[in-house]
Amino acid sequence: MTPALDERDRIRAAMDRILAGTPERSNGALTVVALALEAGVPRNALTQRHTDLKAEFYEKTTLHGAIAEVERQLRTTIASLNKTIASKNAELARLRADIPALVRVVQHLTLENNQLRDALTYPDATVVALPGRRIVSS
Repeated sequence: MTPALDERDRIRAAMDRILAGTPERSNGALTVVALALEAGVPRNALTQRHTDLKAEFYEKTTLHGAIAEVERQLRTTIASLNKTIASKNAELARLRADIPALVRVVQHLTLENNQLRDALTYPDATVVALPGRRIVSS
């Protein structure tokens, strides 16, 4: 399939419209996809046949000082993910700080449980039931 004779002219005109902020066929994003749509050419026309025009478009967008919409969305996503990571790291630090205290409590309860079991094994030991509590034998 041979490219149309005016393809380069259409791409340049589309470039000018997008950079001027007056797109007619696309959403005006500073991407090759939007440029191809605006020019009415297939995307591979820019990625394979007219790579010089693609490079020129990206150069003009850089000089224009505009950030591509995709890049803006990615930057927003990255910022959001960085906040999530910071939040999760803070939560993880709190949980790690709680571990020694929980280990001490488990050790204390294990010791107390062993002492109570030992007290029940001696026949002369007196175990007094506290009022309002049930003693369940194991």
